Amino acid sequence: MEASTAPLPRVAKRAPLPPGPRMPRAMQTIGWLSRPFQFVERARANYGDTFTMHIARDTFVVLSDPADVKQVFTGDPSVFHAGVSNIILLPFLGHKSVLLLDGAAHMSQRKLLLPPFHGEKMRRHVDLMREIAAQEIAQWPRGVPFQAHPHMQKVTLEVIMRIVFGVDEGDPRLAELRGRLRTLLESTVSTKQLRKLLVLGPERADKRRIFGPVLDPVDETIAAIIADRRTHDDLEDRDDVLSMLLLARHEDGSPMDAVELRDELVTLLVAGHETTATALAWALERLVRHPAMLERLTDEVRADEGDEYVDGVIRETLRLRPVIPFVGRKLSEPQTIGGWDLPAGARVAPSIHLVHRREDIYPEAAAFRPERWLGTRPNPYTFLPFGGGVRRCLGAAFAETEMRAVLAEVVRNVRLAPARPESEKVGRRVITLVPGRGAEIIAT
Repeated sequence: MEASTAPLPRVAKRAPLPPGPRMPRAMQTIGWLSRPFQFVERARANYGDTFTMHIARDTFVVLSDPADVKQVFTGDPSVFHAGVSNIILLPFLGHKSVLLLDGAAHMSQRKLLLPPFHGEKMRRHVDLMREIAAQEIAQWPRGVPFQAHPHMQKVTLEVIMRIVFGVDEGDPRLAELRGRLRTLLESTVSTKQLRKLLVLGPERADKRRIFGPVLDPVDETIAAIIADRRTHDDLEDRDDVLSMLLLARHEDGSPMDAVELRDELVTLLVAGHETTATALAWALERLVRHPAMLERLTDEVRADEGDEYVDGVIRETLRLRPVIPFVGRKLSEPQTIGGWDLPAGARVAPSIHLVHRREDIYPEAAAFRPERWLGTRPNPYTFLPFGGGVRRCLGAAFAETEMRAVLAEVVRNVRLAPARPESEKVGRRVITLVPGRGAEIIAT
């Protein structure tokens, strides 16, 4: 038989990813976990604004050019999937969490959650935030070093219980909820639990319910609170988030079911507690090492001269010490980004830290200068501590309002000094980057 001369079919080649660190995956993972900022800074110095890194089981194409960030944030949500990038949180948050959804399901759930976090509604809670902060500050030790981070965690947890869950101070369930939530939150940042999660993978960990011992008591309390709140006839007069969610309706007129409510409440807890507490701790850590700026903030707050400088301190803290260092998306279709033809399935990761440290955008980028924000508004593609696009953090206005209220209450009530002269290194609590010594300060 005569051999066929027909050309063989061409096999499509997977598009190459941008170059990046050549260390083995294990070494890259260790480098990223131990020194996250230095690791990506060195990679950008060697490979440019776009590079690939291999961390744990995943491979990420890191982006740090604002034009590329804008492309990701304004891209079609059906192509740039964010839910899958948050899959590690599945065992805690549940399948109906807005953080884990993509496409139409995400947009539908987001619409239900947006109204309670409107800026005007958040401003109604300022007095309560200040009250909670003042009660905590009154218990701080005086004249001796202590870690501010745990105290900020107490404040943000109390704010969530009162404003999100709507559990009032006199409610007997408050102490039970507080204790169970603390246990859950400590589990989400436990190194031991993280190892289980990484070994099993989030889907298997969820199916095997390895976090059941800490989740079940929380779920039981939340279910009881939801059931009790459903019996109230004053929901329209209440300002807490749970009551507003009970009034929310899907496009077909149906209310949120019990699973949706539970998953979104836990999402607000996990996403809003540790992140805001850490940002507040970093703000104090930065301020005590810049006494002139601390003095200006204190003077303006005590003279009731407005929030502009407070906001400048908050933004500069979030710029230099972002709590979450990356934004993640998984491509459902091939895309050309930063001059690279990336295949479907690739994970792109705009680097919050690298964008925030660009000298062409922020002169003296390594310097803590709150005044750089006076009289200016942040650009959403060069200042991205809350992510961006349709996936921008729902609680951004809530977090900023809380930080403004708590930070002002701190400097209004106490004078601050550093416990040690040297700056604190960046530590890690699973996915959040925290002050390495817990934000040690002295209050007088």
